[in-house]
Amino acid sequence: MGVPLLRFLFRKMWNTRWLTLSTMAGLIVAVAFATSIPMYADGALKRVVTQSLQERSTGLPAGSLLMRYQSAGGGKTDIQALGDVDQYIKKDVPSRIGFPYRSFVSSLSIRGTEVVPVDSTKVDASRMRQLTLMAMSGLNKQTELMQGRWFADGEGGDVLEAVMLEEAMFRNDIHIGDEFDYPVYGGLNISLKVRVVGAVKPLKDTDPYWYQGLESLMGTLQISEAAFKKQLLEKRSIPVNNANWYYAFDLREIKTSQLSPLGRSLDRLNIELYQLLKDTRIEISFADTLADFKRQSLQLQTLLFTLATPMIAMVFYYIAMNARQSLEKQRSDIAVLRSRGAGTRQIMLIYLLEGLLLGLIALATGPLIGWFMAKSIGSANGFLAFVDRKSIPVGFSTEAMIAGLAAVLLAVLSTVVPAVIYARSSIVGYKQKLARSDRRPLWQRWFLDVALLGLAGYGWYLFNERQILTFRTGMTTDQLDVNPFLFFVPALSIFAMGLFFLRVFPLLLKILNRIGKRFLPVPLFLTLTQLSRSSKAYYPLMILLILTLGLGVYNASAARTIDLNSTQRTLYRYGSDVVIQTVWEGRAEIRPGSGNPGNPGGAGNGAGGGNPGGGQAAPTRINYTEPPFEIFRSLDGVESAARVLQAKGNVVISGRSAGQGTLMGIENVDFSKVAWFREDLFPAHPYRYLDLLGDYEQAAIVPSGIAEKFQLKPGDLISVGLGDGMIEFVIVGILPYWPTQYPDQSPFVIANLDYIYDQVPIIPYEVWLKMKTDAKVAPIVTALLDKGIELASVKDVRSELIAQSKHPTRGGVFGILSLGFIVSVLVSLSGYLLYWFFNLSGRIVQFGVLRAMGLSRKQLTGMLLLEQLFTGGLSIVLGLLIGRITSVLFLPFLQTAENIDNAVPPFRVVFEEQDMLQLYGVVGVMLLTGAGLLFLHIRRLRVHQAVKMGEER
Repeated sequence: MGVPLLRFLFRKMWNTRWLTLSTMAGLIVAVAFATSIPMYADGALKRVVTQSLQERSTGLPAGSLLMRYQSAGGGKTDIQALGDVDQYIKKDVPSRIGFPYRSFVSSLSIRGTEVVPVDSTKVDASRMRQLTLMAMSGLNKQTELMQGRWFADGEGGDVLEAVMLEEAMFRNDIHIGDEFDYPVYGGLNISLKVRVVGAVKPLKDTDPYWYQGLESLMGTLQISEAAFKKQLLEKRSIPVNNANWYYAFDLREIKTSQLSPLGRSLDRLNIELYQLLKDTRIEISFADTLADFKRQSLQLQTLLFTLATPMIAMVFYYIAMNARQSLEKQRSDIAVLRSRGAGTRQIMLIYLLEGLLLGLIALATGPLIGWFMAKSIGSANGFLAFVDRKSIPVGFSTEAMIAGLAAVLLAVLSTVVPAVIYARSSIVGYKQKLARSDRRPLWQRWFLDVALLGLAGYGWYLFNERQILTFRTGMTTDQLDVNPFLFFVPALSIFAMGLFFLRVFPLLLKILNRIGKRFLPVPLFLTLTQLSRSSKAYYPLMILLILTLGLGVYNASAARTIDLNSTQRTLYRYGSDVVIQTVWEGRAEIRPGSGNPGNPGGAGNGAGGGNPGGGQAAPTRINYTEPPFEIFRSLDGVESAARVLQAKGNVVISGRSAGQGTLMGIENVDFSKVAWFREDLFPAHPYRYLDLLGDYEQAAIVPSGIAEKFQLKPGDLISVGLGDGMIEFVIVGILPYWPTQYPDQSPFVIANLDYIYDQVPIIPYEVWLKMKTDAKVAPIVTALLDKGIELASVKDVRSELIAQSKHPTRGGVFGILSLGFIVSVLVSLSGYLLYWFFNLSGRIVQFGVLRAMGLSRKQLTGMLLLEQLFTGGLSIVLGLLIGRITSVLFLPFLQTAENIDNAVPPFRVVFEEQDMLQLYGVVGVMLLTGAGLLFLHIRRLRVHQAVKMGEER
């Protein structure tokens, strides 16, 4: 029974090979998409784990694990238990952790004491020396001998031989050959003799081996491990005061699937250590950091899966649509098999085996494509922008395989469940259903489209009321919180609007048919008749096109909006490519009446004066010496340079204080060459305002908010108190924004720099630089230092933008949206072509009848073209339109409740023309290919073969 069943299965798959191949392609894409996200999250984890763990381990290397036994006080040490815990830590702990270690060191020490020279004639006995006997494993491999020799191997004799760090010997005034009495208290009354035989120096003081810090070892006498155990512990029963075991594990290859087991292993380790030797515990561990990073990794995967969910659902819909086409084509075969004795279980088994076979192929090939997709996500620098940066270490993980398996199971269920329903029907039931083919689908009868529209509208309401924005993933892309619901709810909206249109679509067709049946040409009348009678058959294609193209438009706009707004906010905050603050030398001027001479000199970066002496002294004024400025213009890589003063002062309008504001002094020509402007922020071009500044010496530009509050107009006066002087300006321009200025936080006054310096002593300014393309900042800094110009700070907006682009969340968001856009395009194209291919091939008899009735080839072609235009063309236009409407409705909510009030520059939704042209190109290819497919079918149509007795095959 098994072999005939398999033979029948392969024959069936071959007869419907195009549908089988398209279903398999959809399965592979679904598996690839589902596996790429855990792979990317796993790679992102590997990229940042070392830095994250190092920050959490107080300067220790990543993967530091310190276990310590601290004596409770004076009691005898259980040597057997100490040996057991030592063996456990050395042999079992590395296997429990499961990662290689870069360094391991164990140390034993007894209680420190004040040592006394044996021969006071050779050693200065008046000096106090507090030292500790210690034995460290591997000391000879981590140090080099500078003087003397190493201690003897083995337990040695009655005199313990020790080495010390060279620096420690210098500090304690100890020399090679010095002997000391080392008293041991606590009731033992033992005095050990220790001879210093060598001086050592670390080979590399930054090696993890020196986790304790060299400073803590400056008071130690290092003896051999054998001497410590035999002479001190066993022979003299001296209790151990402290025992340390330190590992520096290499966690660079850690995977997300290993986070939880590793955390549990560390938690269990504490219990087992204490059971082996009381008072032994983990002192430093990365368990908490692993738990925190597990949370972050989960948040990243949750965010990316939520972003990808609409696209994955769309792929599943594509698979289900293909399965339905295949089943519709084979439905009569199923009914015949059922009527001839085939059981429901047998028929179901055939389709289940087919689904499992295709699923296995998808599981074998999908993760490989997912690997490349994860690499692409990691190299995403923006929407549809992939750069050749160092790729993230992507690998296959357990989570990725689970996600792929889940995708396969869902896809197989979406194909098998309809087959089960069809397998229960007989040939009589099939014919009855054909007779009731005009019955509305279930979602229309239950008004699910209206319910989904209401749900989407409620989601928009929650966004608008700032309620749903309280949900946080903990991941931000620059200054924008990427809320996953902002991709789930809009996808729901697009789907709901598409379904609602399908409810209205038959009514529109009937109205057009009724209005134009008397005067419409035959092809158009036949098209409307065909569509109005069997509109339900076109629903799968139409909803697929609306969903894919709508999501494509929304994802493209969302990615461009996130990218552009975050980039422009960074550019606005900096104001120019590079902002340099030099160190100004200043000398305090002793003013009459001052009770304190103050500070006669020094460097400063601030403006104005202060009271260095306190009390009743009058404030001093600092006279600054301006560094040479022309040097900046001649630097390699600098296109333009400008002096920009930004100083805090009291803004006074008509004798009333408007509070503290920012006085920005500029030189209009230079500023126009270096500043970043977004032209839509200003009522007129910003150069117009700069021209006005150049026309009047006292000219000033003020923000719109202050102008509205105090009813200011051009020509009014405004004053700014700077230091102990008051500067008066004439308003020549009013505008809402200016680079680096945030009017809601502090008012600003833009004025001429030379005029300000004419009114008050010169105070430090910034230097803004416009850089040439690909010019580096490091050579500029070196050149300035070589010329004696000290720098207080250097801000490079390009470095900031590069750092933002490398953030795992940002790369993940843009990568997922870019891949989703590409998948949307491919799914819509393949879905459209496959649908029309099988639609046309299944209507050969209908076309033959129409041709036999006298319809010309030209009329038949026109009828089918109109049919494509009314279904596919209309769906395409609706998809693009709904996607745009959804973007306008939901994308403004990318602003969070925290930053919506002070968003500068203002948030704007972006539609990139290039993305739309790409979509239009795909649409053009779809329609042209569909038309070509249609012409091919009409050309190959033979009336005498098409018109025949029997079923359509």
